[in-house]
Amino acid sequence: MSLRASFLAATLASLFPALAFAGQLVSGPMLGYRTHREVALWLEVKDAESVRLDYWIAGQPETKRTLTQLNPPVHPAGGQIVHFRPGVLEVGTAYEYAVTLDGQSLSFPYPTTFRTSTLWEWRTPPPDFKFLVGSCLYVNEPRYDRPGEPYGKTLRTLELAAESGADFMVWLGDNWYYRDVDYSSVSGLWYRAQHDRAIPEMQKLLGVMHHYATWDDHDYGPNDANWSYEFKDETLKIFQSYWLNPTSGERDNPGTYTKWYWGDAVFILLDDYFHRDDAQLDQQKTDKRMWGRRQLEWLKQSLLAAKELGHSTFKFIGNGTQILQTAVGGSSHQEYQRERDELLQFIADNRITGVVFLTGDVHHSGLYRRQLSPDGPWIYEITSSPLAAGSWKVETSPKAQDPFVIKETLVGDQNFVKVHATGTGADRVLVVTCTDKQGAQRFSHTIKATELGFVPRGRSR
Repeated sequence: MSLRASFLAATLASLFPALAFAGQLVSGPMLGYRTHREVALWLEVKDAESVRLDYWIAGQPETKRTLTQLNPPVHPAGGQIVHFRPGVLEVGTAYEYAVTLDGQSLSFPYPTTFRTSTLWEWRTPPPDFKFLVGSCLYVNEPRYDRPGEPYGKTLRTLELAAESGADFMVWLGDNWYYRDVDYSSVSGLWYRAQHDRAIPEMQKLLGVMHHYATWDDHDYGPNDANWSYEFKDETLKIFQSYWLNPTSGERDNPGTYTKWYWGDAVFILLDDYFHRDDAQLDQQKTDKRMWGRRQLEWLKQSLLAAKELGHSTFKFIGNGTQILQTAVGGSSHQEYQRERDELLQFIADNRITGVVFLTGDVHHSGLYRRQLSPDGPWIYEITSSPLAAGSWKVETSPKAQDPFVIKETLVGDQNFVKVHATGTGADRVLVVTCTDKQGAQRFSHTIKATELGFVPRGRSR
């Protein structure tokens, strides 16, 4: 910059401070995890020096508190990720918030509010709640996509999801798709996450409900990758930057796996790629694993802890890859039978009730169920896929003959699934509905909590 231009810029900045170093909002805000006394908020900005979050109890502006981040670090694609974690909040309370970027207040076409969790434990019946399940969000970018018909079919599902009235969404992987030009470099990886998060159709969904996520192969690295992927530490860093789960793996065992409680449910999300052996390995290889030994043991301990706590009618286990399905074709835990059998046997031996798997990946949706023993509980699997990527006619495929599938629930179209936990006591149920890209309901199925438990000796269902 010339001396004259520098002088002009400095003069303008002094005369119009709002123009000096004015940052830009790239995407967000997004609501991350929620607890009784803390929530998380996410946004991405660019060229920003100061990002401020003001928050207050709804209708009580005198309770306002402020968090500020100065000079957020710049990532390799040029953006700045900002995480806010307002803490020591009032329990079960609605809050309003405002975001200020370099002195300029930002406005959004939806309410900027959040609510902390209700303290119902030991006091009242569990509250009803609703959540969404989705996976496989392919956002077209023609200059980097493969030639031919675009693989991304619609983004309307995101807009419909934002209007669903759900409390939160669980993203089950392939939440963006790394292309060949992305997964060969660090900057390419960051670019893809930034690009796909910033699409206009995504923004309201990010802001009106809380979000939790794990990954699958396409937001981990190349298609059907394994633990040898050379940039997996970087993609884990990107995942942790773009999602605000309560935790991510363990200090000495990296990964995306995490857990949280919502109402009378525990949600356990697994990482099916960071430690994954290649699916091509022989099934007879006794140590062939999708999750790795350490993560599987963590899952077992998490199930036992939830059982002991006593508040968890439902135990949702989220995984990018399908678990129960056994039909030939596509990626599933069928390729890691020893690991799956070990988990299912553990559930049976320890009388773990309320287990429902949440999965994605396979470009169709559907429900699966399997009974572990004659007096044992039914275990369900809710598969939700794709949000936007291509789909296929699963209804007439060999997968429709899987012995564990509920055939009338197979949907080979862009869609998302909503789960509504409602009722009290023995009448507690999960109402599972699937909505397609046209807004049409494709199936509705009710799972009774009593189905997910063991039958007392001498009785039948």
